[in-house]
Amino acid sequence: MTEEADEGRRKESTFLVTHADDASAVLRDVHDAEVHTLGDNPGLAAHEVLDATIRAEPPMAVTWTVESVDDRREIELTESTESPTTQERDLAAEQSVGEVTRQERAGVGELHVLTVPEGGTAEATADVLDDEETLARAARLGVRRVEVRGDEGVVSVRYLP
Repeated sequence: MTEEADEGRRKESTFLVTHADDASAVLRDVHDAEVHTLGDNPGLAAHEVLDATIRAEPPMAVTWTVESVDDRREIELTESTESPTTQERDLAAEQSVGEVTRQERAGVGELHVLTVPEGGTAEATADVLDDEETLARAARLGVRRVEVRGDEGVVSVRYLP
């Protein structure tokens, strides 16, 4: 996903904005986890996702600039009031505490089922919702919504179009 050019290093990828203020922004490539600091902030907000091309700024190439944006979106991250489905509970029952099952969804997205200790569902749900990697995975998968459901001993994470 990286192109070298005479006028400076360019990179085309999907980026998660991990930090943004008036003066700068920090982008994380969701495919290789490389971090890029922008020399200025072209109006980005934390947790936005960009499909973009960035270019290293000369002469030292320690900061970057956004050359073009093909898509810009936010990922909706929600905690559902619904319980995990019967299928999700069955998957959790088949695995040990601490294990995760990942399944592709029909079409776009994934389903993750985590088996958590009794009494640990609320904490595990909060951890998933607070984890920046949840957003990065959603960006990699090309989805726009993440729904987290929890019930005693089970947390399901649905990456949805």
